[in-house]
Amino acid sequence: MQPFEKAALAAKCIDDKKGKKLQVLQIGELTSIADYFVIASGTSSTQVKAIADEVIDKMKERGEEPIHVEGFNSAMWILIDFADVVVHVFMEETRDFYGIERLWADAKQISVGDMGINAQEE
Repeated sequence: MQPFEKAALAAKCIDDKKGKKLQVLQIGELTSIADYFVIASGTSSTQVKAIADEVIDKMKERGEEPIHVEGFNSAMWILIDFADVVVHVFMEETRDFYGIERLWADAKQISVGDMGINAQEE
């Protein structure tokens, strides 16, 4: 899968699980870490884990294994690294505290509508 396709699939999975404040940032021109960050919030640790599970399961179905998963036990911030796409699923309070969007303010924001997703606007 191409990086944009991975990011779109991750975003769709997040939307399917009712993730909040879904954002896709194109970071490839700013760093070699990845091409895209997909960022979302959940309202409970159960939802955060369900979102992460959905992303991992659907990516595996497409032959994309994560190279690293971090934070699953605490479920305050789960990071799923697919090399060129990194998915961040936060508890709302944790996301507010770390302000990852502010750290990557120079990144191009990709409209999830352009990815064919009608995401939750909360």
